[in-house]
Order: sequence, then C-alpha cells, then structure tokens
Amino acid sequence: MNGQDILKALYDETLVGNAPRVLELTAQGLESGLGPDALLFEALIPSLEEVGARFERGDFFVPEMLIAGRAMSGALDVLRPLLADTGAETVGTFLMGTVKGDVHDIGKNLVNIMLEGAGFQVIDLGVQVSPEKFIAAIEEHQPDIVGFSAFLTTTMPMFKANMNALEKAGLRDKVIVMVGGAPVTQEYADAVGADGYAADASTAVRRAKDLIARKRAAAVPA
Repeated sequence: MNGQDILKALYDETLVGNAPRVLELTAQGLESGLGPDALLFEALIPSLEEVGARFERGDFFVPEMLIAGRAMSGALDVLRPLLADTGAETVGTFLMGTVKGDVHDIGKNLVNIMLEGAGFQVIDLGVQVSPEKFIAAIEEHQPDIVGFSAFLTTTMPMFKANMNALEKAGLRDKVIVMVGGAPVTQEYADAVGADGYAADASTAVRRAKDLIARKRAAAVPA
C-alpha cells in the first residue's frame, strides 16, 4: 500500500468504526513515512466530519458516532505525543465537565473525542463537577472555552450557578461558555447567558471553532 492507499483505508475504517484496523493503519502510515499531521488532517478528521454529516442527515445515529469516535480515539492516543513533538498548532483549549449532581458522560465524551479530532486540546474534569472545581481549573489552565454538560433536567440549574461563580471570580469575560446535553435547548442556553449551545457533537465542534474565531477577530485592533 502506498501513502494514498493508507490514507484512504484509514478514512474508510474510521468511518465504520473498525478500531483494530484504524490502529493498524495508523502504525502502517507512520512506518511508511506519513507524518502524524497527514494521518490526522487527511484521513481521520475528514472521516469524523463525514460521520457528523451523516448523523445530521439521519443516516447515522449515536451508536455509529460513538463507535467511529472510539476508533479515532485509539489513533489519537498514538498520534498525540508525535503531534506535540512537531509543534502542531492546536485550535484552542476546551475545558469540559458534567455539572454537579449529574454523572452522565457519554455525550460529553463523544464531544471530547470530536473536539480532539478537530485539533482542540481538551481538559476533561469528568462528572459531578462543582462550580468551585470549574473555577479552579479555569484559573489553572486558562482555556479558550468552558463546556458545561447536563443530562438531567434537575441538574440544568447548575449552569446558572456556574455562570454566577464565573462572574464572582471575575472570569466571565475571559472565557467562552458553551452548554449542552439532552434536555438543553437554545432558549435555555440564552436564558443562562451562555455564549454557545449545540444539540450534538459535530455541531459542538463547528460552533466552538466559530466562537473562537469570532473572539480572536474581535481582539485584533482594526
């Protein structure tokens, strides 16, 4: 197999979520002299973007997205240290956590995989994350975006508690805030004062990129 064949196969096998084959092809690509950035930007990311597009069209469902995401995650574990060595630029830093009182993380984890695949550095605080823990992590990591995830309607009020904590700590203007989760709507995101909302993982990545680009453009003096 030449380089183009490996990239094509890696794209196809990621699309169907064949994790062992994706790992095999990643190793094969590196052995054949393909750079980690080529594997990521010419095969893995385009494949995951296609997964997202199929999900939006209703051709794929959450299980297919999870399977493809996990397959890509295995390849990312191999490529991440190599990409760091090449000094590949990250899109931005995304700090993520499921709010206090909530232990659901499948949706959050899928968004994390998609964000990493798109070139974000993701810091995952896990589940049951208190406002205090979010604040401490923001001060430590200084992320571009903070993501609050909630699966239960009973834990959605924590979004507002987290926003209040950001205001109190003087951090609200320093970070972009995104919210999401099964019961969350655009209206609710607006009501709590979030900057962005996404109904699914592929939209979350697009929205995150858009929000960062806008913030950076606004920061550049005319």
